[in-house]
Amino acid sequence: MAVTLHTAALGTRLDRLPLSRFHRRLVVALAGMILFEWVETYAFAFVAPVLREQWDMSLSTVAVVAGVGQIGAFAGGVLAGYLADRVGRRRTMLACVTLYCVATVGCVLVQNPWQLIAARTATHLGAQGMAVVAIVVLTEFVPAAARGRLQTYKVAIGSLGIPIAAWAGYFLVPQWTWGWRLVFGLGLFGVVFAWLIHRWVPESPRWLATQGRLAEADAIVRRIEVQCGIQPPDDGLPAPATTTSVPAGIPDRPRISALWTGAHRRNFLVVTTMWVTGLLAYSAFNTWTPTLLAETGLDLDDTLLLSAALATAAPLGALVAVPLIDRWDRRRTQLVLGALSATALLLFALVRAPAAVLVLGCLVSLLFQMAVPFLQVYSAEIFPTRIRALGSGTANALSRIFNFAAPLLVAAIYTGAGYTAVFVLLAALSATGGLVAIRFGPRTTGVSLEATTASGPVPTRKEPDTP
Repeated sequence: MAVTLHTAALGTRLDRLPLSRFHRRLVVALAGMILFEWVETYAFAFVAPVLREQWDMSLSTVAVVAGVGQIGAFAGGVLAGYLADRVGRRRTMLACVTLYCVATVGCVLVQNPWQLIAARTATHLGAQGMAVVAIVVLTEFVPAAARGRLQTYKVAIGSLGIPIAAWAGYFLVPQWTWGWRLVFGLGLFGVVFAWLIHRWVPESPRWLATQGRLAEADAIVRRIEVQCGIQPPDDGLPAPATTTSVPAGIPDRPRISALWTGAHRRNFLVVTTMWVTGLLAYSAFNTWTPTLLAETGLDLDDTLLLSAALATAAPLGALVAVPLIDRWDRRRTQLVLGALSATALLLFALVRAPAAVLVLGCLVSLLFQMAVPFLQVYSAEIFPTRIRALGSGTANALSRIFNFAAPLLVAAIYTGAGYTAVFVLLAALSATGGLVAIRFGPRTTGVSLEATTASGPVPTRKEPDTP
């Protein structure tokens, strides 16, 4: 589909901007909200052993609690993606964070596994909805040359939620029978960043342009230009174009059928495969490792300590990715990270000594977290603005459906084939995403969003490594 001239002009103005206070505020607001969402999302992995004892939960019940939240995440990804393309990025984010905060209160107050299932389903819906829209918002505001880098900073800050949840589990859970409620309650600090989103994050000019709201889009870009020290053009709005996809004032409604048919089907299948395999391996490792280590004979204190140490490596992985993400073709880097993760997981499966588990586990966690920003920014780059949130959100959401069955699958593999077999499966999944991307995905590194999506998927071809 042809790119409208007004959208291209606005995109060019956003891409020429130097990084400024506006961009830093954008990252802080989005990343801070995601940090506390991740605290709550990952908290169950670190409170599951004690809840299993307190509520006399079987391993299969733990699997159900871990898996059912994926239904909420699936709904959040698809619904928020649709709403973000239909009614706007900002409005959808604020609705999602409100739901998340209310549901987190429910997680603190639950009295049995069934109440926890309901509360975590709602929490995952809000958290996942916020996460998928945040990826798109940052992608649409940040200049092409720094798109991956700022997305990585967001992930680095957000992933601090994992060690916060882990260390809170280590220090709080063993101290009081209700210590796990405090761990869940930490997620409520996200209210502060929800307020910052309200204050600092405007609506996406690129989205406004697709809705024919050119004056609003131009006004927002002008304000950002002033904040960046750039003189806005005398006439920010381009002349009327004859190739507009959406006539001014007539919204182009997102349709999920656009992902399954036509020019965008191949890209949708690529990023869906990447999300399914990558997230299944990532979440299974983080969710199941504490419980599986406990099943192999480690006591609760050692398990929580090792789990907290593994989680601490996650933010470091994102920081290591910062100088790499905009330097080389994202597809090639994803392939290398997948191969390294698979190797580390296979070695992790063979060791039992706490020191070896600690070293290899930290390496696995670091590599997984390095891959996250690559996948996030890539999945948003390859769709046009009118279906960007729906495309990347639905691909992400479909991975949650597979994750719903994953805990039961992991439990079955562990019961039938043992501890080692679980990590062999995770190694195979880790290597798949990079292979698919390098074979079928387009190059996006350093390319403007409008050029990447001007006429559907960009053909894969050999280009210089640097943008």
